[in-house]
Amino acid sequence: MKNKKWILDQAYLSGRQVGNDKRLNKKTKALILFSGGLDSMLAVEILRKQGIYCEGLFFDSPFWDLEKPREKAKNISLKLNIIKLGDDYLKIIKKPKFGRGKHINPCLDCRIFMLKMAKNFMKLKKFDIIATGEVLGQRPMTQNKKSFNFIEKKSGFSQKILRPLSAKRMLETIYENRGLVNRKKLFDFQGRSRKSQMALAKKWKIKSYPTPSGGCLLTEEKFSNRLKELFEKYPRCQIEDAELLKFGRHFWEEKIKIVVGRNDEENKKLKKLARANDILLELKKIPGPITLIRGKANKKILDKAKNLTIRYANKADKNSEIKVKHINFKK
Repeated sequence: MKNKKWILDQAYLSGRQVGNDKRLNKKTKALILFSGGLDSMLAVEILRKQGIYCEGLFFDSPFWDLEKPREKAKNISLKLNIIKLGDDYLKIIKKPKFGRGKHINPCLDCRIFMLKMAKNFMKLKKFDIIATGEVLGQRPMTQNKKSFNFIEKKSGFSQKILRPLSAKRMLETIYENRGLVNRKKLFDFQGRSRKSQMALAKKWKIKSYPTPSGGCLLTEEKFSNRLKELFEKYPRCQIEDAELLKFGRHFWEEKIKIVVGRNDEENKKLKKLARANDILLELKKIPGPITLIRGKANKKILDKAKNLTIRYANKADKNSEIKVKHINFKK
Protein backbone atom coordinates (compact mmCIF):
# COMPACT_ATOMS: atom_id res chain seq x y z
CA MET A 1 0.00 0.00 0.00
CA LYS A 2 1.25 3.49 -0.78
CA ASN A 3 1.94 6.08 1.90
CA LYS A 4 -0.80 7.52 4.08
CA LYS A 5 -0.72 10.95 2.44
CA TRP A 6 -1.44 9.37 -0.96
CA ILE A 7 -4.40 7.46 0.49
CA LEU A 8 -5.84 10.60 2.07
CA ASP A 9 -5.36 12.56 -1.13
CA GLN A 10 -7.05 9.83 -3.18
CA ALA A 11 -9.94 9.63 -0.74
CA TYR A 12 -10.45 13.36 -1.05
CA LEU A 13 -10.01 13.63 -4.80
CA SER A 14 -11.94 10.49 -5.74
CA GLY A 15 -14.80 10.93 -3.26
CA ARG A 16 -18.10 11.77 -4.92
CA GLN A 17 -21.35 12.31 -3.05
CA VAL A 18 -25.02 11.73 -3.78
CA GLY A 19 -28.05 12.24 -1.60
CA ASN A 20 -29.20 14.58 1.14
CA ASP A 21 -26.67 16.26 3.45
CA LYS A 22 -29.25 17.32 6.06
CA ARG A 23 -27.66 16.59 9.43
CA LEU A 24 -29.75 14.80 12.06
CA ASN A 25 -27.28 15.13 14.92
CA LYS A 26 -24.39 17.58 14.85
CA LYS A 27 -22.52 15.79 17.64
CA THR A 28 -22.16 12.24 16.29
CA LYS A 29 -21.20 11.25 12.74
CA ALA A 30 -21.18 7.67 11.47
CA LEU A 31 -19.49 6.35 8.34
CA ILE A 32 -21.29 3.26 6.98
CA LEU A 33 -19.57 0.85 4.58
CA PHE A 34 -22.47 0.84 2.14
CA SER A 35 -23.06 -1.89 -0.46
CA GLY A 36 -26.58 -0.87 -1.44
CA GLY A 37 -28.03 -4.11 -0.08
CA LEU A 38 -30.82 -4.34 2.48
CA ASP A 39 -28.43 -4.97 5.40
CA SER A 40 -26.43 -1.79 4.83
CA MET A 41 -29.63 0.22 4.27
CA LEU A 42 -30.97 -1.04 7.60
CA ALA A 43 -27.69 -0.23 9.37
CA VAL A 44 -28.10 3.37 8.26
CA GLU A 45 -31.70 3.55 9.49
CA ILE A 46 -30.88 1.95 12.86
CA LEU A 47 -28.33 4.66 13.60
CA ARG A 48 -30.47 7.46 12.20
CA LYS A 49 -33.22 6.49 14.61
CA GLN A 50 -30.76 7.29 17.39
CA GLY A 51 -30.22 10.76 15.97
CA ILE A 52 -26.83 9.90 14.50
CA TYR A 53 -25.81 11.58 11.25
CA CYS A 54 -24.78 8.97 8.65
CA GLU A 55 -22.83 8.96 5.41
CA GLY A 56 -22.03 5.96 3.23
CA LEU A 57 -18.71 4.82 1.79
CA PHE A 58 -18.41 2.61 -1.28
CA PHE A 59 -15.21 1.35 -2.90
CA ASP A 60 -15.48 1.34 -6.67
CA SER A 61 -13.62 -1.39 -8.57
CA PRO A 62 -14.12 -3.50 -11.72
CA PHE A 63 -15.49 -6.28 -9.53
CA TRP A 64 -18.58 -4.57 -8.07
CA ASP A 65 -21.55 -2.72 -9.47
CA LEU A 66 -21.44 0.99 -8.64
CA GLU A 67 -24.97 1.76 -9.80
CA LYS A 68 -26.76 -0.26 -7.10
CA PRO A 69 -25.26 1.56 -4.09
CA ARG A 70 -25.58 4.89 -5.84
CA GLU A 71 -29.27 4.29 -6.56
CA LYS A 72 -30.07 2.93 -3.08
CA ALA A 73 -28.24 5.79 -1.38
CA LYS A 74 -30.49 8.21 -3.24
CA ASN A 75 -33.56 6.21 -2.22
CA ILE A 76 -32.78 6.70 1.47
CA SER A 77 -31.31 10.23 1.08
CA LEU A 78 -27.84 9.11 2.12
CA LYS A 79 -24.72 11.00 1.13
CA LEU A 80 -22.49 8.40 -0.54
CA ASN A 81 -18.73 8.83 -0.75
CA ILE A 82 -17.13 6.78 -3.53
CA ILE A 83 -13.43 5.92 -3.59
CA LYS A 84 -12.03 4.31 -6.73
CA LEU A 85 -9.60 1.49 -6.05
CA GLY A 86 -6.46 1.17 -8.15
CA ASP A 87 -3.43 -1.04 -8.73
CA ASP A 88 -2.62 -1.31 -5.01
CA TYR A 89 -5.88 -3.17 -4.59
CA LEU A 90 -5.13 -5.44 -7.54
CA LYS A 91 -1.87 -6.48 -5.86
CA ILE A 92 -3.71 -8.04 -2.91
CA ILE A 93 -5.89 -10.03 -5.31
CA LYS A 94 -2.78 -11.35 -7.05
CA LYS A 95 -1.02 -12.31 -3.82
CA PRO A 96 -3.33 -12.35 -0.79
CA LYS A 97 -1.76 -12.96 2.61
CA PHE A 98 -4.73 -14.71 4.17
CA GLY A 99 -6.01 -17.06 1.49
CA ARG A 100 -8.91 -17.20 -0.94
CA GLY A 101 -12.48 -18.32 -1.00
CA LYS A 102 -13.85 -20.85 -3.48
CA HIS A 103 -12.51 -18.93 -6.47
CA ILE A 104 -10.06 -16.02 -6.70
CA ASN A 105 -11.78 -13.96 -4.00
CA PRO A 106 -9.39 -12.95 -1.15
CA CYS A 107 -12.21 -11.94 1.19
CA LEU A 108 -10.16 -11.39 4.35
CA ASP A 109 -7.43 -9.39 2.60
CA CYS A 110 -10.06 -7.40 0.74
CA ARG A 111 -11.94 -6.48 3.90
CA ILE A 112 -8.76 -5.48 5.71
CA PHE A 113 -7.60 -3.36 2.77
CA MET A 114 -10.89 -1.47 2.55
CA LEU A 115 -11.10 -0.89 6.29
CA LYS A 116 -7.58 0.56 6.33
CA MET A 117 -8.61 3.02 3.63
CA ALA A 118 -11.86 3.73 5.47
CA LYS A 119 -9.89 4.44 8.63
CA ASN A 120 -7.92 7.18 6.90
CA PHE A 121 -11.03 8.57 5.25
CA MET A 122 -12.81 8.52 8.62
CA LYS A 123 -9.97 10.48 10.20
CA LEU A 124 -9.82 12.95 7.30
CA LYS A 125 -13.55 13.68 7.45
CA LYS A 126 -13.77 13.52 11.26
CA PHE A 127 -16.30 10.72 11.68
CA ASP A 128 -16.91 9.39 15.19
CA ILE A 129 -18.18 5.90 14.29
CA ILE A 130 -17.54 3.35 11.58
CA ALA A 131 -20.28 0.80 10.96
CA THR A 132 -21.23 -1.96 8.53
CA GLY A 133 -24.35 -3.90 7.62
CA GLU A 134 -22.67 -7.24 8.38
CA VAL A 135 -24.74 -9.96 10.00
CA LEU A 136 -23.12 -12.60 12.19
CA GLY A 137 -23.13 -15.99 10.44
CA GLN A 138 -24.37 -14.73 7.09
CA ARG A 139 -21.16 -15.33 5.11
CA PRO A 140 -18.97 -18.27 6.12
CA MET A 141 -15.54 -16.76 5.46
CA THR A 142 -15.81 -13.20 6.79
CA GLN A 143 -18.91 -12.94 8.96
CA ASN A 144 -18.15 -15.05 12.02
CA LYS A 145 -16.73 -13.92 15.36
CA LYS A 146 -13.26 -15.25 14.68
CA SER A 147 -13.06 -13.45 11.31
CA PHE A 148 -14.57 -10.27 12.74
CA ASN A 149 -11.90 -10.18 15.45
CA PHE A 150 -9.11 -11.01 12.99
CA ILE A 151 -10.19 -8.33 10.49
CA GLU A 152 -10.57 -5.72 13.20
CA LYS A 153 -7.11 -6.44 14.60
CA LYS A 154 -5.35 -6.39 11.21
CA SER A 155 -7.07 -3.18 10.10
CA GLY A 156 -6.45 -1.36 13.40
CA PHE A 157 -10.12 -1.32 14.42
CA SER A 158 -10.22 -3.67 17.44
CA GLN A 159 -13.67 -3.24 19.07
CA LYS A 160 -14.19 -0.20 16.85
CA ILE A 161 -16.43 -1.58 14.08
CA LEU A 162 -20.11 -1.29 14.88
CA ARG A 163 -22.44 -3.88 13.33
CA PRO A 164 -25.91 -2.60 14.27
CA LEU A 165 -27.77 -5.67 12.97
CA SER A 166 -25.85 -8.15 15.15
CA ALA A 167 -24.34 -5.93 17.86
CA LYS A 168 -26.18 -7.60 20.76
CA ARG A 169 -24.50 -10.94 19.92
CA MET A 170 -21.02 -9.44 20.20
CA LEU A 171 -18.91 -7.56 22.69
CA GLU A 172 -19.60 -3.87 23.18
CA THR A 173 -17.77 -1.56 20.83
CA ILE A 174 -15.99 1.50 22.09
CA TYR A 175 -18.88 3.60 20.72
CA GLU A 176 -21.44 1.84 22.90
CA ASN A 177 -19.14 2.00 25.90
CA ARG A 178 -18.71 5.75 25.50
CA GLY A 179 -22.42 6.36 25.06
CA LEU A 180 -22.27 7.44 21.41
CA VAL A 181 -24.64 4.58 20.54
CA ASN A 182 -27.48 3.12 22.60
CA ARG A 183 -26.88 -0.65 22.64
CA LYS A 184 -30.51 -1.29 23.66
CA LYS A 185 -31.65 0.04 20.27
CA LEU A 186 -29.36 -2.27 18.29
CA PHE A 187 -30.26 -5.80 17.10
CA ASP A 188 -29.25 -9.45 17.52
CA PHE A 189 -29.73 -10.89 14.02
CA GLN A 190 -27.76 -14.02 13.12
CA GLY A 191 -27.58 -16.51 10.26
CA ARG A 192 -28.24 -16.63 6.54
CA SER A 193 -32.01 -16.08 6.66
CA ARG A 194 -33.17 -12.58 5.72
CA LYS A 195 -36.63 -12.87 7.31
CA SER A 196 -35.78 -10.64 10.27
CA GLN A 197 -34.27 -7.96 8.03
CA MET A 198 -37.24 -8.09 5.67
CA ALA A 199 -39.67 -7.77 8.58
CA LEU A 200 -37.75 -4.74 9.86
CA ALA A 201 -37.73 -3.19 6.38
CA LYS A 202 -41.51 -3.65 6.20
CA LYS A 203 -41.96 -2.06 9.62
CA TRP A 204 -39.86 0.93 8.61
CA LYS A 205 -41.47 1.12 5.14
CA ILE A 206 -38.26 0.43 3.22
CA LYS A 207 -39.72 -1.00 0.03
CA SER A 208 -37.06 -0.66 -2.63
CA TYR A 209 -34.15 -2.96 -1.91
CA PRO A 210 -32.30 -5.55 -4.05
CA THR A 211 -32.69 -9.29 -3.68
CA PRO A 212 -29.72 -11.00 -1.95
CA SER A 213 -26.83 -11.82 -4.28
CA GLY A 214 -23.08 -12.26 -4.17
CA GLY A 215 -22.38 -9.04 -6.02
CA CYS A 216 -18.62 -9.66 -6.34
CA LEU A 217 -17.25 -10.94 -9.64
CA LEU A 218 -14.26 -12.45 -7.81
CA THR A 219 -16.60 -15.10 -6.42
CA GLU A 220 -17.82 -16.13 -9.90
CA GLU A 221 -16.07 -19.02 -11.64
CA LYS A 222 -16.01 -17.66 -15.20
CA PHE A 223 -14.64 -14.26 -14.25
CA SER A 224 -12.17 -15.78 -11.78
CA ASN A 225 -10.75 -18.03 -14.50
CA ARG A 226 -10.30 -15.05 -16.80
CA LEU A 227 -8.52 -13.10 -14.08
CA LYS A 228 -6.24 -16.02 -13.20
CA GLU A 229 -5.30 -16.33 -16.85
CA LEU A 230 -4.58 -12.58 -17.00
CA PHE A 231 -2.27 -12.82 -13.98
CA GLU A 232 -0.48 -15.79 -15.54
CA LYS A 233 -0.05 -14.29 -19.02
CA TYR A 234 0.51 -10.69 -17.96
CA PRO A 235 1.81 -10.47 -14.35
CA ARG A 236 2.29 -6.70 -14.63
CA CYS A 237 -1.36 -6.10 -15.51
CA GLN A 238 -3.18 -3.07 -14.15
CA ILE A 239 -6.68 -2.52 -12.77
CA GLU A 240 -7.91 -1.36 -16.20
CA ASP A 241 -6.88 -4.73 -17.66
CA ALA A 242 -9.18 -6.39 -15.12
CA GLU A 243 -11.99 -4.02 -16.16
CA LEU A 244 -11.64 -5.28 -19.73
CA LEU A 245 -12.39 -8.85 -18.61
CA LYS A 246 -16.05 -8.01 -18.04
CA PHE A 247 -16.83 -7.52 -21.71
CA GLY A 248 -16.66 -9.54 -24.91
CA ARG A 249 -15.18 -12.85 -26.03
CA HIS A 250 -11.57 -13.28 -24.90
CA PHE A 251 -8.68 -14.90 -26.74
CA TRP A 252 -4.94 -15.07 -26.13
CA GLU A 253 -2.27 -15.28 -28.79
CA GLU A 254 1.00 -15.79 -26.93
CA LYS A 255 0.80 -12.95 -24.36
CA ILE A 256 -1.43 -10.70 -26.42
CA LYS A 257 -5.07 -10.25 -25.45
CA ILE A 258 -7.77 -10.13 -28.15
CA VAL A 259 -11.32 -9.14 -27.15
CA VAL A 260 -14.29 -9.37 -29.53
CA GLY A 261 -17.49 -7.47 -28.67
CA ARG A 262 -20.74 -9.47 -28.54
CA ASN A 263 -23.22 -6.65 -29.08
CA ASP A 264 -23.49 -2.92 -29.62
CA GLU A 265 -23.24 -2.14 -25.92
CA GLU A 266 -20.02 -4.11 -25.56
CA ASN A 267 -18.63 -2.52 -28.71
CA LYS A 268 -19.10 0.88 -27.08
CA LYS A 269 -17.44 -0.34 -23.88
CA LEU A 270 -14.41 -1.65 -25.77
CA LYS A 271 -13.98 1.67 -27.55
CA LYS A 272 -14.19 3.47 -24.22
CA LEU A 273 -11.69 1.13 -22.55
CA ALA A 274 -9.12 1.33 -25.36
CA ARG A 275 -5.86 2.89 -24.21
CA ALA A 276 -2.61 4.00 -25.79
CA ASN A 277 -0.98 1.28 -27.96
CA ASP A 278 -4.18 -0.76 -28.26
CA ILE A 279 -5.57 -1.60 -31.70
CA LEU A 280 -9.27 -1.48 -32.61
CA LEU A 281 -10.68 -3.43 -35.57
CA GLU A 282 -14.05 -2.73 -37.16
CA LEU A 283 -15.79 -3.88 -40.33
CA LYS A 284 -16.05 -1.02 -42.84
CA LYS A 285 -19.32 -1.59 -44.69
CA ILE A 286 -21.40 -3.97 -42.58
CA PRO A 287 -22.34 -4.16 -38.90
CA GLY A 288 -20.33 -6.46 -36.68
CA PRO A 289 -18.16 -6.65 -33.60
CA ILE A 290 -15.47 -4.28 -32.45
CA THR A 291 -12.26 -6.18 -31.74
CA LEU A 292 -9.62 -4.85 -29.37
CA ILE A 293 -6.00 -5.99 -29.32
CA ARG A 294 -3.97 -5.19 -26.20
CA GLY A 295 -0.23 -5.62 -26.56
CA LYS A 296 2.38 -5.43 -29.32
CA ALA A 297 0.65 -7.17 -32.21
CA ASN A 298 2.62 -8.64 -35.11
CA LYS A 299 1.10 -9.64 -38.47
CA LYS A 300 0.13 -13.11 -37.22
CA ILE A 301 -1.81 -11.66 -34.29
CA LEU A 302 -3.41 -8.97 -36.42
CA ASP A 303 -4.55 -11.60 -38.94
CA LYS A 304 -6.05 -13.70 -36.15
CA ALA A 305 -7.93 -10.67 -34.82
CA LYS A 306 -9.27 -9.93 -38.30
CA ASN A 307 -10.45 -13.53 -38.70
CA LEU A 308 -12.20 -13.39 -35.33
CA THR A 309 -13.91 -10.14 -36.29
CA ILE A 310 -15.24 -11.77 -39.46
CA ARG A 311 -16.20 -15.01 -37.70
CA TYR A 312 -18.49 -13.22 -35.24
CA ALA A 313 -20.12 -10.91 -37.80
CA ASN A 314 -23.31 -12.39 -39.25
CA LYS A 315 -22.93 -10.97 -42.77
CA ALA A 316 -19.16 -10.90 -43.18
CA ASP A 317 -16.93 -13.15 -45.26
CA LYS A 318 -13.22 -13.46 -45.93
CA ASN A 319 -13.34 -10.59 -48.41
CA SER A 320 -14.94 -8.12 -45.99
CA GLU A 321 -12.94 -4.94 -45.47
CA ILE A 322 -11.73 -4.17 -41.96
CA LYS A 323 -10.71 -0.79 -40.58
CA VAL A 324 -7.64 -0.94 -38.31
CA LYS A 325 -7.19 1.90 -35.84
CA HIS A 326 -4.03 2.24 -33.75
CA ILE A 327 -4.71 4.07 -30.49
CA ASN A 328 -1.98 6.64 -29.85
CA PHE A 329 -3.52 8.82 -27.16
CA LYS A 330 -3.04 8.62 -23.40
CA LYS A 331 -5.95 8.62 -20.98
